[in-house]
Amino acid sequence: MSGELSFLQDRLKAWGVRQASWGGPLYRGRATPGRADLALMSNDYLALGGHPAVVEAQIASLRSHGNGALMSGAFTGDTDPLRRLEAELADWLAAPAVMLCQSGWAANVGLIQAVCPPGGPVYVDELAHASLWEGIAAAQAVARPFAHNDTEHLERAIRQYGPGLIAFDTLYSVTGDFCPLLELTAVAARTGSDLIADESHTLGVVGRRGTGLVTSLGLTDKVAYRTASLAKAFAGRAGLVACTQEIAGYLPYHSLGAVFSSTLLPHDVAGLTAALDVLVNADDRRRRLDHNSRRLRDGLTALGYNITPSESQIIPLQPGTEPGVRRLQHALDAQGVFGAAFVPPSVPVRRCVQRLSVHSELTADDLDRILAGCAAVRDEVGLRGWKSTRRLAAHC
Repeated sequence: MSGELSFLQDRLKAWGVRQASWGGPLYRGRATPGRADLALMSNDYLALGGHPAVVEAQIASLRSHGNGALMSGAFTGDTDPLRRLEAELADWLAAPAVMLCQSGWAANVGLIQAVCPPGGPVYVDELAHASLWEGIAAAQAVARPFAHNDTEHLERAIRQYGPGLIAFDTLYSVTGDFCPLLELTAVAARTGSDLIADESHTLGVVGRRGTGLVTSLGLTDKVAYRTASLAKAFAGRAGLVACTQEIAGYLPYHSLGAVFSSTLLPHDVAGLTAALDVLVNADDRRRRLDHNSRRLRDGLTALGYNITPSESQIIPLQPGTEPGVRRLQHALDAQGVFGAAFVPPSVPVRRCVQRLSVHSELTADDLDRILAGCAAVRDEVGLRGWKSTRRLAAHC
């Protein structure tokens, strides 16, 4: 026990020193955005979190059902609203079946743990979400990282170590760039491997009716597993796995997260069901999101900010160091522009980022204010001294 206490004490001491080096709070102790401020921290890309239909559905469910039956998802019956939502999601995604679980983390960890044999290879993009890496560890599989979006490196690794699972994000949560999905499916076909595509940041956002990158490219029959967190464009709290009927029937009884965690609460299901109804008809919001994202990316680039390789609503400002992120965050907070700081372990040392997450309901005046704020702080944050950070990690 003394060894464990010493380990923890050393960790806590190092944490205290690290926080002191920031020169101020990055997280707790930071001012909360006021009503006049612009909050660009949320992944609610279509601004559905406060949509009246979603809120009213949750309120009505709480009044009718309270918190429902607090039990493992393994006991959820066929007539439960959860099962109806799974069927609606499967139809929307053109998938044979969908299994819902507690979070995107639970979806990725539980899926890999349940379908990958111990010792089996999982080829994982070096920037893939941490939950995919954790799933590999839970399965006692072998992680075989490949260079970010480098399908030639991936194929060489598979030729060396044999076919397995290939895990990646369709849109990376810190860098804001898309995966080369067509090339990935071609590599999988040539090598006899299966794909796990995490669509957390594309679901609801990409394609007509927001069905995500896989469906929009017509590749539903090429990707064995699609996963997603519904805490992004769905503005809820759940995760999903889109897969075959057979796998969907197997996972609730073999994915340890599903077996040993309570199922979604009725108001969660009601809110997600209402969000789906709004989201499928929200092409206007998706067009506004795309317009807002392009305008902000173009404006920041013109101001001299390095946002490479972003091509989406996820825009990284890249001072590189933790103190640099702190200076940038403090300066932008003072301008009423609140982003999200990413420092280790969510990104590697010297790849620290202040992320701006765009949403569809930002106005032209809002975008002008963001750009004006970023222009105002360039000298204060030492923008000219920033190094190019073309390779980031997105384990978050």
